[in-house]
Amino acid sequence: MIVRFPRAAYTASMIDNSSDLRPPPSARTEVRWQFPSVHPEGRKFGAIAAGITGIFALLGWSVVAWLMVGVTIWVLAFFRDPVRAVPQDEAAIIAPADGLVTLIQQVPPPPELAGPDGLGNDVMTRVSIFMSVFDVHINRTPIGGTIKAIVYISGKFVNADLDKASEDNERQHILVERSDGVRIGFTQIAGLVARRIVPFVKRGDMIAAGQRVGLIRFGSRVDVYLPAGTAPDVTLGTHTVAGETVLARIGNATATTSVRQ
Repeated sequence: MIVRFPRAAYTASMIDNSSDLRPPPSARTEVRWQFPSVHPEGRKFGAIAAGITGIFALLGWSVVAWLMVGVTIWVLAFFRDPVRAVPQDEAAIIAPADGLVTLIQQVPPPPELAGPDGLGNDVMTRVSIFMSVFDVHINRTPIGGTIKAIVYISGKFVNADLDKASEDNERQHILVERSDGVRIGFTQIAGLVARRIVPFVKRGDMIAAGQRVGLIRFGSRVDVYLPAGTAPDVTLGTHTVAGETVLARIGNATATTSVRQ
């Protein structure tokens, strides 16, 4: 005996079954590029620049007004705060700043971070990242853990690209300790133009790897002190991306860079 189904029922069945062959919604989701948000710390500076621009425009100083339009855009861009894809690697020491690796040296830890409760007293590798006025200036923590110390030191404002900036310039040391006892110290250093280091965290805070910890206004540098037995995975001249570039992997002693003594 042959059983015939109504055509409408057969068609509906085909439509329902075909939905099983469609890709899941996540596979069809599109990711679009968006302008980075401006950090609240920079909005007031953008508003001031925009206000000055408006005054010059009302006065009829069109040339100066257009120059101030450029300044306003630059100020907003300076304080941009893009989203970053943080590597999910327990061994990774992540770059805390956008910029150029200008120094890789064997040095003792800074006195403020030395000793048994800090980084110890042995010579260790320091990676210095110089941020130009065109780089993102939001700084992030190289590892997750607990902030054990934050030490702010007032100082000079010499060129942050110079070696002596680590000892002479205004700076802020941060020490982070993981749950397994691994400690990483890094230092935010004000530069020739930078005039303020703005912290987002405090001692005792629990932070995740790549989390925002502060910013330095208008050009500066960040030093990272690698633990013993860890060599840098970056070279002099590498341009790092805060929260994404892996500077080193804990326990990997195979150096991939030249080191200045």
